[in-house]
Amino acid sequence: MDVNLQKTLLFLLFIGLGLLLKLKIKEKKELAGIKMIILNLALPATIFIALLSVNVEASLLVLPFIALLLNFFLFLVTPFLFPFIGIKKDSPNYRTAQMLIPSLAPGLSCFPFILEYLGEGYLAKAAMADLGNKLFVLLILYLVAMNWHYKTQGITNKSTRAKFKSLCIAMISEPVNIFIAAALTLLSLGINMNSIPFLFSESLSRLSLLMTPLVLLFIGLSVNIKKRQFAEIVSLLLVRAGIVVFLAIGLILFADIAIAEDRLLLLAFGLSACSFWPFAHIAAVDAQEKRILNSRKTFNQNFAINILALSFPLSVVLILGILSAGNQIADLYTMVILALGLLGCGLVYPIFIKFTQKKNTEELPNVTEAEQLYNLKRVSEN
Repeated sequence: MDVNLQKTLLFLLFIGLGLLLKLKIKEKKELAGIKMIILNLALPATIFIALLSVNVEASLLVLPFIALLLNFFLFLVTPFLFPFIGIKKDSPNYRTAQMLIPSLAPGLSCFPFILEYLGEGYLAKAAMADLGNKLFVLLILYLVAMNWHYKTQGITNKSTRAKFKSLCIAMISEPVNIFIAAALTLLSLGINMNSIPFLFSESLSRLSLLMTPLVLLFIGLSVNIKKRQFAEIVSLLLVRAGIVVFLAIGLILFADIAIAEDRLLLLAFGLSACSFWPFAHIAAVDAQEKRILNSRKTFNQNFAINILALSFPLSVVLILGILSAGNQIADLYTMVILALGLLGCGLVYPIFIKFTQKKNTEELPNVTEAEQLYNLKRVSEN
């Protein structure tokens, strides 16, 4: 059996174990504990090792800007498709989707698979790219959320300096960012993984081993598919994925990227699940609005939770499929087919709904006409 196929089956097995563990782990606090271990221990250690194990070139500094451009493009373009999918413009669901769709959570959805399939060098590249994404989801989306909140509630002339400052501190103090900064500092001094004391290197290596199985179990534990809005959200996520693949094709053609692994990295990173951070901003805004009498809802927390719940398993399936296929997917012709297929699948539901509504609308006059003929007949009989 092919090695990549075996890895894929192994990953799916761990996700399946996570689904089974839902019978035992039912408290949100227990699930949050696993997430904290991943984000504060296993993931920082893995990224630190990856950065110190490779030669980080100056050319990698362009990766955060590429990720940031992807975030901005999705933020500006995808809302035009929301009304077609069925999300009413300027509604709480509309603003919620615009917050979540352009965000990426590579740490929980693509980093483990990039490490397993592409190696530490590409994980280092993905970690560098995530700096741009972190800037977008932590700072820019927070400002957007607060601006929409003030606009919805009619609040003017209120300073957000204190909250903006606290958010900057939170970003700087996040373990992943601390480890990335420390690794880059050590690299600038000519220190690599072989140069640091054995006690630290071995501790980090053992923590790193936890990441992949923990992330897979976390995904299995987090899956909580809701019947309501299921088709709408799946359509939204598939359209997002199709747009990302087209953007990757455009970048490959523009930058003349010929190495298959680089192309796969672009796809895997761009297809990451939606981030938890926008949900944190949404929850903060919602908490403020609960204290305002007769306030209007800026966001819909339940809709955000549903997007996150479906985003992770869908992204994992796409990323696993792409990385396990390898060079076959890296071909531009195949990538175009993949992008069209994702967009096509994403638009099936809204097209079906539009067709059904149109058909029902066309049938209504016929029913009215029949009723009128029936009434006229009764009048003539009387």
